[in-house]
Amino acid sequence: MSTERKANAGFEARFSDAGHLVSLVARVDALGTNWVVDPAYLREVGYDEADKSFGEVSLVADGRRCSSVEAPRTVDASDPLRQRVSLELAGLRLQTTYDLGADPQAVEFRVSVHNPGGSAVRLDHLAVWTPFAHVMFRDGDVRRNMDHSVAAFPSISPDFTKLALHRRSGTAPHLGLFATGGRTLSIGTWCAWTNRFFENASPSLDGVLFHQLVLAGGYPEGPEPVSDWIYPRNPVTLAAGERRVWSYRIAPFTDRADFAAQAHRLGHPVVHAEPLTVVGGTLRVTLDPPAGRSVQRVSLRHGDHRNLQEQDVTAHLTSRAGRSVLEVPVEAAGEHQVLITLDDGRLDQVVVNVTEPLEQVLAARTRHVADVLYTGPDGPVPHAFTPVSNQGESLGKLTLVLARNLAGDLDVEQVRKVERSVVHYVRPKWFTDGDLRRPARLYGQFYRVMDFEYIAHLLLLLSRFDDGTLTENPARTYLQWAADVFELRVNPDLHADERGKEESQMLGVYFLYVDELLADLHAAGLEERHRAIAGVWRDVVDRVAAQAPTYAGAVTEHFYDNAGFGPTAGALCTAGRLPEGLRYAELLEANIGYSNDFRAQAPDRWWEALSFMVHSLWGGLAAAAMLKVYEAHPDTRFLLAAYRATVAVLYCYDTAATTTALRLGPGEAASTYSVAGPHVNRPDLSRNRFGQSTFARDGGIFTRLFPDGSITPDWDMGEELVAYLDGFGRKTFLHTDADGEVRAVNGSVERTAEGYRVTSHAPYPLQFHFHERGIHLVLDEPTAVVDLVDGAFHPLAALRNRAH
Repeated sequence: MSTERKANAGFEARFSDAGHLVSLVARVDALGTNWVVDPAYLREVGYDEADKSFGEVSLVADGRRCSSVEAPRTVDASDPLRQRVSLELAGLRLQTTYDLGADPQAVEFRVSVHNPGGSAVRLDHLAVWTPFAHVMFRDGDVRRNMDHSVAAFPSISPDFTKLALHRRSGTAPHLGLFATGGRTLSIGTWCAWTNRFFENASPSLDGVLFHQLVLAGGYPEGPEPVSDWIYPRNPVTLAAGERRVWSYRIAPFTDRADFAAQAHRLGHPVVHAEPLTVVGGTLRVTLDPPAGRSVQRVSLRHGDHRNLQEQDVTAHLTSRAGRSVLEVPVEAAGEHQVLITLDDGRLDQVVVNVTEPLEQVLAARTRHVADVLYTGPDGPVPHAFTPVSNQGESLGKLTLVLARNLAGDLDVEQVRKVERSVVHYVRPKWFTDGDLRRPARLYGQFYRVMDFEYIAHLLLLLSRFDDGTLTENPARTYLQWAADVFELRVNPDLHADERGKEESQMLGVYFLYVDELLADLHAAGLEERHRAIAGVWRDVVDRVAAQAPTYAGAVTEHFYDNAGFGPTAGALCTAGRLPEGLRYAELLEANIGYSNDFRAQAPDRWWEALSFMVHSLWGGLAAAAMLKVYEAHPDTRFLLAAYRATVAVLYCYDTAATTTALRLGPGEAASTYSVAGPHVNRPDLSRNRFGQSTFARDGGIFTRLFPDGSITPDWDMGEELVAYLDGFGRKTFLHTDADGEVRAVNGSVERTAEGYRVTSHAPYPLQFHFHERGIHLVLDEPTAVVDLVDGAFHPLAALRNRAH
C-alpha cells in the first residue's frame, strides 16, 4: 500500500490513497510508536474493519443511514503540511482535514459538514472514527503490547472533551486529543477480537478497540441509554447553507499533570474533584479556568432522567491560592454532575459519585448473597450460591460473606450457609471424589488452575471462625484444606499436563492472602504444610523476579493482562522485591484511568464488556495491587491511582445509581459497566451495567462459557470486595499535594486550630497513615474521626481525655 508522508517538527504522518491516517509517529518518541491502528496489522490477524479507518464517518441524515466508506471522495494532498478528504454523503459535503501547519508540535484534526441545499437537514447521528492504537497484539513479544499500544481514557465535556492515550509501559511520551472547537457528545468503541480459550491455547485472547468521536446523536433508536441524563444524545440541525466544524489538537504529553497543563494551554479549564463523597459529607471541586477567563456559574445536578434536580451552587465558591474551590454539602446518593460555566458561555463538567455509608452497602450485599442467592439443601444445585458457574471467580461472593462477618458484626447463620456450601457443593464439584489433589476437568479436557486460588482463599477465611460457629468441621480442618488447595494452585509438580504446569506458575489473586495463610499455618503448628508452601512461594517469587526484565508476568490467558501484571506488581513489592516489582508497578499505574468522570478512571480492560469498561473483579484486584505497591513504596501517584480505580469499581455495587438502564435493588450488583457510549457492538449495553453472560445470546465462545441462561450479572463478583476490606475498607491516607496542601485519600481532611481533623470513608476505619511524615495509627476498634496534632494521629476520645 502506497502512503503519502507529511511531517512537521512534532510528528510524521502517513496517509493511504483513500486519505486515511494510517501512521502517526511523534518525533520525540524514541520507540517510534504508531499511535493509530495500522491497517497492515489488521490484515495480518484477519480483522476486516475498513469502515472504521481513521477519518471514516457514519451518518444518519433525515432518517437516511450512510457510511462514508461507500461514498466517492476527493483526496487533496497538494499542501506539504495538510491533507484534506472531501466527500458527499446524503446531500451533505463532509471534509476531514489533517493540518500539520497550525502548530509545529501538533496535528490539528478537523471535521466539517456543509449543507449546500435549500432546506434544513437533521443529523440524527454523526460520528467520525479515530482508531488510536488501543490494541492487544496477537504477539508473544510482550514489549510490543507495552510499547506500541495504549490505554484510552476519555474526559467528555460539552466544550472541553479530551482523550488521553497512555502508553501501556508508562514510558513518555503519551498522546492527547484535545477538543478546540465544536461540541463532542461522547466517545464510542467497536471491538474486534479473537478468543481461542476452548482450543486449549494460552495465551488465547487478542483484540482491538476502535474509537469513535460522536458529534451528533450516537445511538440507533430503541437501544439508546435513555436513563443516562449526563451525556446528551441530541441531533444537530443544519440550516440551509450552514457549515459546522469540529476541531481537535493532537499532541504528545509526558504524564497526567502535563496532560492537564497541555489542555490548559489550549483553553481548557483544569478541574479536580474528589471522586467519591459519602452522604452527609462535602463534595469538593477545585477549578482553574483558562487564561483570561473566569467561572461565571456552577450548578449541581442529580436525580434521574424523570426527576432531575439542578441546584445553583455558585455561592459555595471560594478563592484559594489563585484557584476557585467549590465545597457543597450533599445529602442524596447517586451520580452528581458538576456543570461549570465560564464567562464566555463555554461549559465544562465533572462527574462524581455520592454513596450511602459503605458499611451499609457491604451489609446489604452480604445479606442478599446469604438470603437470596443460597439455594439450600433442596435447590436445583444443592447448597450452591447462584448463579452457578464452573469458574472459581463465582465463589468470590462466598468469600465476601466470610470477610464481612470477620470485619463486622457476626451473623452465624450466614457463615454456616457458606460452610455448608464449601462441604457439600464446592469440594465435590471441583475435586474428583472430594480428593483435593485430583482436580475435576470441568472444561472438557482440562481444568483451570486459577480456580483453586479462589477456593483456597474461601477455605482460609472459613478457618478463622471458632468451632462454636462452625458445624461441619473444626476450623483446623479448613486450614489444612486451604493449604492443600493452595499448594495445588502454585506447585507445578502436582500437575501432569503442560497447561496445568504453566498455569500453576502464573501469579494470581492469591498474592493478596499468601502471607496470611503462612502466618495462620505457623500459628496452628502445621509446620510441614507451612514449610512446603513457604518453599513453593519462595520459588515463585524468585522465578517471577528473575523474569521481571522480560515482563513475563504481564501475559496470562490474554496476550497482555492487568490480571497478570497487577498481581505480579503487588506480589513482588509485598515480598520485598522492590526493583523487580516496580517494573510491573509502572505498567499497573499506566493501566489506571484519569478522567472527569469517576467511572472512566477504572483500570483499562475490555474483554468482559467488549468495550472500555469498569470490571468489578479485575478492576478491584488491580486497585488492591496498586495499593500494595504504594504501601511498599510510598509514591503518591500509586496511592491516587489505587483510589481512583477503587471508586470506579464500587459503582458496580451502587444501588443508588440512576444513569444506567440496569437499576440495582438492595444488595444486588453487576460485574461490568461499559464506559463507552455508544457500545457499537451492542448498543443496548452503552453506559449500562451488566454481566459478561449477556453475550451468550450472541453465540460463539460466550454460549459455551455461559450455557445456563440463569447466569446473572454478578456471577464473578466478591473477591475484589474482600481485597477492598483489607485495604481502603479499613485504611485512610494523607499526603501533601503539589501546592503543599495536606490531602486525604479515602476520607476528608479539614484544618483545625491545633492541626487537622480527618474523617474516614472506610466502612471499618482502623488505620490512618501519613507515609510522607512517618505518622501511623492502627486501632483495635473502628474510629471514623481522628485528629492530627503534634505529629501524631489521635482518636477524638483520646484527645478529650488528654485535655481533661
